[in-house]
Order: sequence, then C-alpha cells, then structure tokens
Amino acid sequence: MKTNPLFNLAPATRQLRTRSLPPLLALCGALGLMAGCATEPESHVVSAPPPPAPNVAVMAAPAVVTATQTTQTTQTTPNGTVVTTQTLPVNTMVVTQVAPPAMQAEVVIARPSSAHAWVPGYWTWRNNRYEWMAGHWEVPPYSSAKWNAPRWESESGAYRFYEGYWN
Repeated sequence: MKTNPLFNLAPATRQLRTRSLPPLLALCGALGLMAGCATEPESHVVSAPPPPAPNVAVMAAPAVVTATQTTQTTQTTPNGTVVTTQTLPVNTMVVTQVAPPAMQAEVVIARPSSAHAWVPGYWTWRNNRYEWMAGHWEVPPYSSAKWNAPRWESESGAYRFYEGYWN
C-alpha cells in the first residue's frame, strides 16, 4: 500500500504545504485564464519619421532600333539573270530618355599576360534598366588593335548607346 508523501511529513511542514497550495493553484488558474483572454494592444513604435520616397526617375521604355544593311547580288546563269537580295542586321541601337548612372570605380586586377589589354566597365541597357558590365582583361584581335569604349551620347533629349569595338 502506498502512502501519501504529504502525510509522512512533520505536522508543521504538512500544515505549511497544505496552506500554500490553494493560493498557488488559484494564482496559476488566474494567470492561465488571463493569458487565454488577453489581447495585445496595437503597437506603434515611433522613433523617427519614415524616410522620403526614393528620388528615382521612372525609366521610359527605350526605343531599341536594329539597323539593317541590304546587299543585292546579281548573277547571270545560262537560264537567265538571278538577283539575290539579303538583309542583315548591322547594329542594334538603344535610345532611352533616362541618363545612364555615373561610372563605377573599378579595381584593375593583375594583368594575365603582356598580350592582354584592359577593357573598362560600362553601363548597358538590359531588361528595361541599366546594368553594369564589369571591366576585364581581353586579348585584342591583333597586336596593334586599340579598344574604343562603348559610350552613351545625349541626342535630342534622349541618350543613345554606341557599342565598344576594337580598332
């Protein structure tokens, strides 16, 4: 037969434990009841006014123009004259009304060989926004070739992109 440990205690200790038990139970019940019914008040922490809206110009959709070159070849065959016309894209031109961002500072890494030339970074237009193309080392197509960097030029209130090329 098991005995209750509360009754194995000295009478003074038993009396202390039995007296403190009901208030303790009442306190736990009240806390549980209030925790279930309590609602959090709305919290509005005001430390500083919100920052102003970014001052970014909305980029107008660029006009992407593909210049073409048409070549015509005339060939005389025993059956008659054959005229062949071929149209090929020459250069894609991007024109936008938003000026390109300022050039970024770049760290030029060690030159891989004496044959390499540094091609500096530039802003290009991709996915309807400006994107930075990082500079890199490149081997020119021939030893005396010089790199003409791509550039944006202001033309009639818009900005036109000219591709870079080896000259």
